Amino acid sequence: MSRNVIAVYPGTFDPMTLGHIDVVRRAAQLFDRIIVAVAAGHHKKTLFTLAERMAMVQELVKPYPQVSVETFSGLMRDFVVARGGKAMIRGLRAVTDFDYEFQLAGMNRSLMPDVETVFLTPSDKYQFISSTFVREIATLGGEVDKFVDPLVAQRLQEKVRSLGRE
Repeated sequence: MSRNVIAVYPGTFDPMTLGHIDVVRRAAQLFDRIIVAVAAGHHKKTLFTLAERMAMVQELVKPYPQVSVETFSGLMRDFVVARGGKAMIRGLRAVTDFDYEFQLAGMNRSLMPDVETVFLTPSDKYQFISSTFVREIATLGGEVDKFVDPLVAQRLQEKVRSLGRE
């Protein structure tokens, strides 16, 4: 019996790191369909526009045919329920992530009792990578090649150059 389980992997992905891609790869082995939900980021000041983040994420998930990319704003609950999601994927890097993610999972369970939160950890070599660190390193002129896909590294260089931060 095929259940066609839909999972949603939300985030701002500003930018998507190798850790994010590793979580997508792991989730693709578990779920029939995954929607990477790129947040408009109204609560965060993003380096990349929503359109730029969408374009990068779409390119990076091409190797996974069951993965699609959509944008969202507002409550994640509304997005997940509207798409028939049964699981929400959250990446955990370290114990510091767990406290926040555990609280978020509890809130989401209250808002979406039929949706399970699934925590996935990236490979050891990616556990210390965060988009925040990658943006900071890039804007200060550092090398980010070992933290992001070459496409993202190039876009980061172009963005930093266009903002006159290099």
